[in-house]
Amino acid sequence: MENNKKIFNLLGLATKAGKTASGEYMAEKAVKSGKAHLVIVSEEASDNTRKMFLNMCTYYKVPIYFFGKKEELGHAMGKEMRASLAVLDAGFSKALVKQIELNGGSEYES
Repeated sequence: MENNKKIFNLLGLATKAGKTASGEYMAEKAVKSGKAHLVIVSEEASDNTRKMFLNMCTYYKVPIYFFGKKEELGHAMGKEMRASLAVLDAGFSKALVKQIELNGGSEYES
């Protein structure tokens, strides 16, 4: 659970630095414009949302992880519930991937 805290702290820092795009529309825009280095979709996201992001991230070759509850992701970013977000910074993305993988999460391979 300690790593989860680190992940949410990193998300908070990335958000404060203006390096995240959250919500389905903004995250999708970030991926399609090539700005996203990483996409995180909540484990609670609907099948449609998961499938849409999975297909999109596979096509645009953006790493995607299914992680956290909507409320946790939103809270980490100082917002309401969030089912999806994109990280727009290579450094933050690398740090987040490292923490998620230490946590037993792995990149979703389609």
